[in-house]
Amino acid sequence: MISNLEYYKVFYYVARMGSVTKAAAELSISQPAVSQAIKQLESSLGVDLIRRAARGVQLTKEGEELFLYVEKGYTQMELGVARLRQMQNLEVGEIRIGASDMTLQFYLLPFLEKFHEQYPQIKVMVTNGPTPETLNCLRQGSIDFCVVSTPFEEKADIRCVKVREIEDVFVAGRRFLHYKNRTMDLKELEHLPLIFLEKNTSTRSYMDAFLQENCVTVRPEFELATSDMIVQFAGRSLGIGCVVRDFAREQLESGQLFELRFNKMIPKRQFCVVHSTRGNLPMAARRLFEIMGISQEKKL
Repeated sequence: MISNLEYYKVFYYVARMGSVTKAAAELSISQPAVSQAIKQLESSLGVDLIRRAARGVQLTKEGEELFLYVEKGYTQMELGVARLRQMQNLEVGEIRIGASDMTLQFYLLPFLEKFHEQYPQIKVMVTNGPTPETLNCLRQGSIDFCVVSTPFEEKADIRCVKVREIEDVFVAGRRFLHYKNRTMDLKELEHLPLIFLEKNTSTRSYMDAFLQENCVTVRPEFELATSDMIVQFAGRSLGIGCVVRDFAREQLESGQLFELRFNKMIPKRQFCVVHSTRGNLPMAARRLFEIMGISQEKKL
């Protein structure tokens, strides 16, 4: 068992520099303190490690053998410290982020582009998935933080900050032009061919809950994996798609799709940046937060 690592540190410098005087100067301690440390180490190991020579000191056979291992260990420690300094200076490192297609495309991507321009040496890994799956990854520690959309359950082990408002809409193509420019009752959705996201997404959960609160029961004709596919299906008049407005903005502006109007507004939702309360963010992730305008002094 290693009794005192400080003794080995002193031994390393004495052996490397071949001089008690030089080792003392390098370590900023007195020569007697160096000599005492060597004596303590020799006593604990039961062997002589150095002997006086005409110029400085020489290692004994046992000292040479020990130095082979101490040197390797000390070199590795120095490399570790240097690596840590590089991480602190954002010269190396990585960020692990969780995001859905929607939060990545309509919020996070411009910030990642700016971060990469400033710190191209930092590796950025993005895990793509729906909100429930992404939050599980955060709790398991496989990502540093995530950007997700509400609704989700805010528990004590996570902190979040709202960063952008989003709005869910129903969009339709030319087959449904007779619904354009009229105010509909939500109940009418029960009799229309609808295109929704799959049930394991926050968007689908939100819309199901909203319709249920308004006593509307729907059975979507299509349940798709991505909002982009919903827009394509709606553009071909295969049904009325339920998406976040950003996904259909281009088609709405071009007139390929139009937005249905209802006698009750669909409440807006939020994008949120979320991280765990169980530990500090890595330096690189903290710098990305600064670029995103999220202060570390805020309660996230």
